[in-house]
Amino acid sequence: MPVTPEAGYRVGGRYQLQEPIGQGGMGVVWQARDELLDRRVAVKCARPDDAKAAQRLKKEARYAARLHHPNVVAVFDYVAEGDACWIVMEYVPSRSLAQLMHERGPLSPQEVGSIGSQIAAALAKSHGEGVVHGDVTPENILVTDDGVARLTDFGIARALWSEVTQTATHTTTGTVRGKPRYLAPEVAKGKAPDAKADVFSLGAGLFAAVEGRSPYGEFQHVMGYLARALEGHVDAPQQAGPLTAPLTALLQVEPWNRPDAAEARSLLTRAAPPPTHIQEYIQEHQSQSQSEESATRATLRLRPTQALSSLTLWLPRKLRGRLTGRRRALTVMAAALAVAGLAIGLLALFGLWPFGHKGGTGHRSDAKPSTTTQAQAGALGDAPSADPCKVMDAASLSRFGHTELAPAYGQLNRCDVLVLNSGGGEIADAEVDFSNDLQQFDSSVAVRKVSNVEVASLKRDGDQCLRFITTPDRKQIVVSGKRDGAGAPDPCALSDAAVDYAVTVLDKGPVPRRSAAWPADSLGRLNACAVLDPATLKKVPGLAQRPKDRGFADWTCDWASPDGQRAYVQLQFTQDNDLSNNGRPARVAGTTSYVSPKEEGDDSCVVYTPHRTFTDSVGEPTIELFRLTLQQQGEQNATVCDGAKSLAGAAVQNIAKRLPAK
Repeated sequence: MPVTPEAGYRVGGRYQLQEPIGQGGMGVVWQARDELLDRRVAVKCARPDDAKAAQRLKKEARYAARLHHPNVVAVFDYVAEGDACWIVMEYVPSRSLAQLMHERGPLSPQEVGSIGSQIAAALAKSHGEGVVHGDVTPENILVTDDGVARLTDFGIARALWSEVTQTATHTTTGTVRGKPRYLAPEVAKGKAPDAKADVFSLGAGLFAAVEGRSPYGEFQHVMGYLARALEGHVDAPQQAGPLTAPLTALLQVEPWNRPDAAEARSLLTRAAPPPTHIQEYIQEHQSQSQSEESATRATLRLRPTQALSSLTLWLPRKLRGRLTGRRRALTVMAAALAVAGLAIGLLALFGLWPFGHKGGTGHRSDAKPSTTTQAQAGALGDAPSADPCKVMDAASLSRFGHTELAPAYGQLNRCDVLVLNSGGGEIADAEVDFSNDLQQFDSSVAVRKVSNVEVASLKRDGDQCLRFITTPDRKQIVVSGKRDGAGAPDPCALSDAAVDYAVTVLDKGPVPRRSAAWPADSLGRLNACAVLDPATLKKVPGLAQRPKDRGFADWTCDWASPDGQRAYVQLQFTQDNDLSNNGRPARVAGTTSYVSPKEEGDDSCVVYTPHRTFTDSVGEPTIELFRLTLQQQGEQNATVCDGAKSLAGAAVQNIAKRLPAK
């Protein structure tokens, strides 16, 4: 491509640039024509000489492509060409709320309320997907001539397009990023933006639209706004009329006193309902967005496709520092459960496949699963397609601190919401696991019935608090609240809040399905019990060749000697972002694995073997792997580890026979 893009240039051989419609010091937004589908689109280009800008643009593509909502500007495609990268978006003929304010001065409370309720709905969707916008300002709210409001620029525009979009201000508390007129007080103090900060910024932008000034007042220099923010000095609305109460709620200084985005939408809608034609538009396009969501996710593609083997993996994420402490399979949680979610980030690379059932070969076919619309409310249903992240919600836990969805944080049927401190360190974790094992409780455990499910609440055990949701189809959803650091919330309060959200979802229907099938080469398509054949298992003295136990969706399989003592083997599919701390490296069937002697006791050895790499749904590089454990009573540990490596090598070969080449 030319160093400076010009009109007529075809991005990806498909999107013909027509004219620039936005420009800043670090990039350009173009109106373009999609020649394949014959439609107008908007195309952003990151400067070829700015590697960080390119990374942020790709991150925006991943974030925004997950959001299918009538009040969110849709992302259609991501194109990488040499050193340049582009994001292709829906073209929305409109003006920003900032332009309307500049042209017309203060707007009416009715118009502002309609805009606000629509953007609050967009934020509720975003937060429900674990995405914090971080820059909710009038510049990033588009309004059509019909009054439909659209939220745009998820996280990237602040860094790419102009000083109007992002200001970096140095204060005594550090560098604050964002527009000070609309900055939440806690963000001004250095806290990372979260869902409640988005709500404040929305309130500040609506305040400015109806009052003609920032809720912090008017100043010639940004430091004036920051000083007010640091002091928590927020003016009361004077001419907001029916919006006075909603704006007061959204602009509460303490984040825990603010409503979440869904509540903000309700407050604004009651105060100033959108006109009928807008409500009809939203209803029509809401159903359309839902029906197109899976297909649109599959449309987003990264070009050129990067070989999985070339991905840089060894960038340990500090939030996952505790993973090595979670590896033991015989703890109370891990012995009963299998865990963690699917990475949606690579679905675009593999396409959209229907879910399947278990086949006799251990591979799940591409047969389409039964729909969940006929399933009983609260039922877990088909195991491989059940999505643990859809009974979790980062925004619903934001009162405990900054929250972040972790969809690939362990085994395949688990999802977490992490609670972070102001420095970004993990201090608590709400974890959801799907389980086949139906735990029974005596009268000492409080059990309550909520619609079609039962919730058992165990007493706190140190820094952990467990809740068990029993579903109508006699499976369980295990919710665990854990604290791990100073200032962490009470783990039982955390688990109860997570249960409250899950029960709300289950009251509406069965456990939601994953948005798309497991990729064709994923371990999620296999039956772990079929990966080790009887001939291989027979090499372990005393081990029975029939499985003793199967985990959820057959993603974990246990074999044992008849006496339960002499020998034990477990094969488990799981996920991590770094295996280098899991033991010493060793070559296993041509693959670099990691061997951990005595991890489950003096007579045990665990081998971690990577299978594939991918980018998860929140943009994190992730390794899909299997974990093989061998225990042999009375054997030297070196002998046990040799046996474990031999079993792992056989597993690698059998997996290769059942899945397409990576």
